[in-house]
Amino acid sequence: MVQKYQLETLSVRAGQARSQFNEHSEALYLTSSYVFDNAAQAAARFSGEEEGNVYSRFTNPTVAAFQERLAALEGAEACVATASGMSAILSLVMALCSAGDHIVASTGLFGATQQLLGNIMTRFGVQTSFVSQTRVEAWAEAIRPETKLFFLETPSNPLTEIADISALVAVAHERGILVVVDNCFCTPILQRPLDLGADLVMHSATKFLDGQGRVLGGAVAGEKKLTDEVLRFLRTAGPTLSAFNAWVLLKGMETLKIRLEAQSSKALELARWLESHPKVTRTYYPGLESHPQFELARRQQKSGGAIVAFEVKGARSEAWKVIDNCRLLSITANLGDTKTTLTHPATTTHGRITPEQRAAAGITESLLRVAVGLEAVVDLQNDLDVGLSQI
Repeated sequence: MVQKYQLETLSVRAGQARSQFNEHSEALYLTSSYVFDNAAQAAARFSGEEEGNVYSRFTNPTVAAFQERLAALEGAEACVATASGMSAILSLVMALCSAGDHIVASTGLFGATQQLLGNIMTRFGVQTSFVSQTRVEAWAEAIRPETKLFFLETPSNPLTEIADISALVAVAHERGILVVVDNCFCTPILQRPLDLGADLVMHSATKFLDGQGRVLGGAVAGEKKLTDEVLRFLRTAGPTLSAFNAWVLLKGMETLKIRLEAQSSKALELARWLESHPKVTRTYYPGLESHPQFELARRQQKSGGAIVAFEVKGARSEAWKVIDNCRLLSITANLGDTKTTLTHPATTTHGRITPEQRAAAGITESLLRVAVGLEAVVDLQNDLDVGLSQI
């Protein structure tokens, strides 16, 4: 199926295995356990000698359908679903790294990811060096003999910096280092990191894969021998995606392509308007010619995506004025929703990292992030203009 059909078809059809009832919509299997034909089959299932469902902590038909669909979209051999995007990152690192290992990661990572890699994992003996997202030479210089992973998200959150995936893969693979790409902002509709040589791709399915702000979910996809390691960790530690959330995500993915293409188009229009606004000092969006990695984004992505960041004249108080005077945009840190959201990264998504880390990531007190939904762009402009006029 992966070889035969286009992405929009895979978004709707991949992963479905009909039951004896021959249902058209994917079935929702709300069960914790499964009944075996006999003791021998139970033993074979638990040992892995026979394929099949064992216990919903690590095997469930609805979750399997989600995993197969996302693997098909990413061009991956296999996929492991988790309870959230952060649990996907935790599972990946715990499965592939040991005490004494080293990770090279971007300074532009999501705040919780920086907390996980830079603080929590150090207690388990895994060290992380944070380097510039866009300077390939900085990644090469940070490599140690014990370096195990390159971890990057591109575009970055919230400044939409673009990492050159192919160039970083070349540096990493020469030293036997795995490359992991957080593909949350683009999804496989706009970017397929595995096609560019990455070893694994991870998702916060909470965002665009669901697309309507309903449930949490995460996933790791790539070569089966690597995802099998993640599955072994999940089987024991249990950061499991629920069957219900998997079912919701499956329904969300059916409209992924049309949503993301529409949201990206609206984001470009909004970004151009913000760039010309007298109260905005800088706009960050990969689809703008002014973006430092505009040409790389054109080669690596199908569009600029749906996230726009911008800096206003002033500092925190002026940024908060914009937020507090908006009536249409939702004040929330979630993204990927059909409803446009607005947040102040320095005090929300990146509020728990140090001021020094925020400075290294380029996150100023005047920065705002808009995750563009499906509303009319003119309504978004008018709403933001009310806030901007207060500065």
